[in-house]
Amino acid sequence: MKAISSRDNPLVKQVKRLRESGRARREAGLTLADGVHLIEAGLDAGVAFDSLLIAESVLEQTEIRSLLARIPQAIQYCVPDSLMNGLSPLETPTGILGLLPIPHISESPDPNQDWLVLDGVQDAGNVGTLLRTAAAAGVREALLGPGCAQVWSPKVLRAGMGAQFVLRLHEVDNLVPALAAYRSQVVVTRLDGATPLWQADLRKPIAWVFGSEGQGVSAAVAAQATLGIRIPMAQGIESLNVAAAAAICLFEQRRQRSL
Repeated sequence: MKAISSRDNPLVKQVKRLRESGRARREAGLTLADGVHLIEAGLDAGVAFDSLLIAESVLEQTEIRSLLARIPQAIQYCVPDSLMNGLSPLETPTGILGLLPIPHISESPDPNQDWLVLDGVQDAGNVGTLLRTAAAAGVREALLGPGCAQVWSPKVLRAGMGAQFVLRLHEVDNLVPALAAYRSQVVVTRLDGATPLWQADLRKPIAWVFGSEGQGVSAAVAAQATLGIRIPMAQGIESLNVAAAAAICLFEQRRQRSL
């Protein structure tokens, strides 16, 4: 393991750029994973980490030592806590930070499988939670349109807690042609003229479309829907957080398929 103590170290400067800039991440093809669980999830999925930074104060922790045993010594760097605190994308750093390559998927999403489709979902926590929920529900294709938080940003990666490593992720410039090529139902949640969720047949493949926190699904994307559904809620409550709504819909589909 090598030691780094200078803020002028090239690796330190690179980590700062990756933390702060989506453009830097795209150009380098790298992103940051903060925390033992997230790094372990990447290793379990076969990710070859570019390098790993470990704060001095956590170096002897059992879970850290177990993790480091899985990663070549050549890419491990020990840094002072004061330096690590300025590198982590988290408000409360975990003490271990990994640089990993951003996977590139060239294939189009499978039009015969379930899709999670996000239209302008800007909040990193919501995007990560949506991906994590979709993965838990058995969805394997996720499409993110313009205006969404960058799927491989450190904050989205942290919120996804490993979901990015099991999903096929597609960041697309236009959702409309992608949805037009889908071979089964395209479903959007809405309030007016919609079928109650519990009454809809959700057993066939579905492209689930969820919109931005404030504006919902755009008109052009909503026009591609073949079914509108609404989640029955208590009187006086008009809407749910987008991640909560998606969890209800996806697991209702999973429930129906288990019958």
